[in-house]
Amino acid sequence: MAQGDPSSQIVLALDSSTDMLACAVARVAADGSMELLASGDHLCRRRANVELTTTALDVLARAGLSMGDVTSVLVGRGPGSFTGVRIGIATAKGLACGCGIPLHGASTLDAVAWGVWESGVRGMLAVLGDAMRGELYPGVYRLDESGAHRRFDVERVCATDVAVSELAARSDAGELLLAGDGLKKYRARFEAAGLARVADEALWHPSASGLLRSFLSPDWVPAVGDGDPALVLPVYTRLSDAEENERKRLGLAAPASVRVTGTADALAGRHLQLRPMSVNDLDAVAALEDAAYEGSDHSAWTRQMFYEELFAPQRSWWVAHDQGELVGFAGASLAGSDFELLEVVVAEGRRREGIASRLLGRVAYDGQTLNATAMTLEVAEDNAAARELYARLGFVEAGRRRGYYGPGADALLMRAELPLGADASLVADQPQPSASIRPWPIVPGERNVASRDALAKAGDLVLAIESSCDETAMAVIDSNGVVCANVVATSVDFHARFGGVVPEIASRKHVEAVVGVFEEVMAQAGAHFGCDTLAPSDLACVGVTAGPGLVGALVVGVAFAKGLCAAAGLPLTPVNHLEGHLLANLFETPDLQPPFVASLVSGGNTMLVHVRGWGDYQLLGATIDDAVGEAFDKVAKALGLGYPGGPVISKLGAQGNKKAIHFPRAMMHSHDYRFSLSGLKTAVITYIEGENKAGRPINLPDLAASFEAAVIDVQVSKAITAVGETGVSDFCVGGGVAANPALRAEYRKKLPRRGVRVTVPPMVVCGDNGAMIAVAALRNWKAGVTADLTLDADPNAKLGCWSSELAPVVGEGWPPKKAGK
Repeated sequence: MAQGDPSSQIVLALDSSTDMLACAVARVAADGSMELLASGDHLCRRRANVELTTTALDVLARAGLSMGDVTSVLVGRGPGSFTGVRIGIATAKGLACGCGIPLHGASTLDAVAWGVWESGVRGMLAVLGDAMRGELYPGVYRLDESGAHRRFDVERVCATDVAVSELAARSDAGELLLAGDGLKKYRARFEAAGLARVADEALWHPSASGLLRSFLSPDWVPAVGDGDPALVLPVYTRLSDAEENERKRLGLAAPASVRVTGTADALAGRHLQLRPMSVNDLDAVAALEDAAYEGSDHSAWTRQMFYEELFAPQRSWWVAHDQGELVGFAGASLAGSDFELLEVVVAEGRRREGIASRLLGRVAYDGQTLNATAMTLEVAEDNAAARELYARLGFVEAGRRRGYYGPGADALLMRAELPLGADASLVADQPQPSASIRPWPIVPGERNVASRDALAKAGDLVLAIESSCDETAMAVIDSNGVVCANVVATSVDFHARFGGVVPEIASRKHVEAVVGVFEEVMAQAGAHFGCDTLAPSDLACVGVTAGPGLVGALVVGVAFAKGLCAAAGLPLTPVNHLEGHLLANLFETPDLQPPFVASLVSGGNTMLVHVRGWGDYQLLGATIDDAVGEAFDKVAKALGLGYPGGPVISKLGAQGNKKAIHFPRAMMHSHDYRFSLSGLKTAVITYIEGENKAGRPINLPDLAASFEAAVIDVQVSKAITAVGETGVSDFCVGGGVAANPALRAEYRKKLPRRGVRVTVPPMVVCGDNGAMIAVAALRNWKAGVTADLTLDADPNAKLGCWSSELAPVVGEGWPPKKAGK
């Protein structure tokens, strides 16, 4: 410790869940007493991501300290503004990871209550946080000389009128003092109900001092895994709009085309995927259920029982399918604060592959979104394999039900707090939003001479972070352009039920995944250099995608990167997501040099670009409505084929006749480089509806091939015109749709005839990934393109932002040749 009693702790506290940016540093003695060293609380509406990190460093500086003196970080977990909470938690996770110190979380409502207590108020207090949408986060406390004491179990959200009526009906309503930022909008409603005792407005927001006192209170109850930054998550009190709709089971009815097309064959190309159960799965689910319980005393569920469960409220059902075959399913039901596991079944030949663990993880996550705090289940006492699985996920025996499975066949009641513990081997094999991959903090082991020599030879190491959409990705690249590690955690399963990416869920999953991905990429890079893991001190710079993309997703990556840089004293370089896709072509053609024309096609972008020089990008034309990837997803959704739609339509199209159905080639002859996909999408959906209405079966391969051909014809035609007019001899493709085999083949067929070399990125870097961001980040670092810690996400950033005329470089040997072209 730099100053004071060596037995004391230095705690940095921050909260950005409301308009108040709360930040302070305190010395905490062994007896729990607190000395506030410096504070930087100030109102900061919608600028938390700009000001939070610099405020934290300023507060430390005014206390005569640095991040190296901090022994733990404390962050407000909400409830509050979803975006604000995530900025605070992502920043705090970056700070904790950069210093290798514990991260703790506390309630924002508690922070307000303790702030009121600090002002000398005693008696009954109601804190009313603004939840938007005409709702409030209510919490009642008793303030006495020993502190602020909760009179509620967990945070919740309710309509303002409900909060008014509940508080007015209390026997102690006349004693209640009101505080909280919800009073800014709704004070008059409470006063009209006789609740007129209101705290000074200066006490309505959380303070960092109040957050610290709530954390140090004997009443404080840590969340599961508290201290591990991977497990500190926002307090959620309601679902996103998309989840609310799904919770009501909208969209799970069979689409009109299922009767004549079915979907099993269309989904058959996916290897071991999870998705929410739908009515189309019921026959296979019932058959698997019968096979699992054949010859046992347990009565198998019927198809009708599964049907009723599927449409019941507060349920979660998921299936696992492999190459079109359903190989497992699981479901649970909400009962109070417990999520009760109803069934988990895996096909006999597919057990011990981690399928049950993955299914339970998905179901448990849904339980959390329904505000369950624990998961319960019954398991036969003699089922050793199942008991071992549950124990590994954190379940412990909580009771016994005698004769539950028949005479002498007892059931053990098991219970686990949510979130479930991570299965480390599963996380390593299939990176996804999860808990930390090893005990925290991670302490790198000693390095041998060979490892130190390899690190020295590699030169500067740059960590790259990508979070623009629904993949949390990171990579480490050395000064020679060699990608030392590349990790992608996708949340596609969580978006599948909605037929597309839900920004709210994407942002949430980034917060959950970011620490695990960071640990995994540092471990992979360590293995590359012959040691167990890299440390932040091994890095020279951190690069992060700052735009374009979904703003709620981008801010998580940017906030984490800034926290990491602030803690480890590293420079920060912003990267343009579109430029990352463009530079991914260097993994295929390292000698690619401007000038050339590039097509950038993904779920959010469709554009033609004349690359006149590195960093010198002329936009020739872009879509005026839907992007190509978006059109694929919407057509797939209309056919009931699930999400993402591109791979399914591509597989079907390979088997069909692209001339079977004529769809419009919008703007193909517009004599410019603009694109339009909305009309084509509407034409396909109109065709589907017409065939269904007429009762005619739809030939899915022909429809997919015809739709795909209409898209490709326009893309290739305009690319041919562009290379002709610009006179370039190179053409390349970037973005997720660059993985489409038919599009790649058509470019390679048509453009070389005109003397143009075609480059398409390796499949592994077509989708969003850290490696492509790493190439741009390394170039930026070498060119001196850096940003200060006020950097914010720019969801509408244009290609060319944060760029340089310096030529990017990639090393040899990555990606592996088996990744394909």
